[in-house]
Amino acid sequence: MKWKFWQKKPKTGEPSSAKSQKLPKPEDIPEPVGRHLVVQLGKNPDWVWNLKGVVRPRQEGKDSYDVRVFNEAKAAAKNVTVKDYTSLDEHPELILYEGWFDKKSMSVQIEEKERRKPVPRAA
Repeated sequence: MKWKFWQKKPKTGEPSSAKSQKLPKPEDIPEPVGRHLVVQLGKNPDWVWNLKGVVRPRQEGKDSYDVRVFNEAKAAAKNVTVKDYTSLDEHPELILYEGWFDKKSMSVQIEEKERRKPVPRAA
């Protein structure tokens, strides 16, 4: 008898690729993205390399990823826990930059998200 009690069977109705759908947790921003922000956009390197990023694979290829860049300190100040790429859908104000990058070709397409500036109120 070959029992494999350590292997889980997929639950009924659950896709067999449930693990492949799991998105990575926030990490330091990917190197091509950080380099693009510093070199092409002229951002302060000390500030850029303290930012965090979340990624998800793109359909275009196995080396292409969608990326969102955010400030972890500002997320914590608003009591928002960023778990993965989709958790920023509910808090778009925390996204500083959004776009995609390719690890193989080192190409980056990223844009700064528009910030709504507070409208001055009459005194």
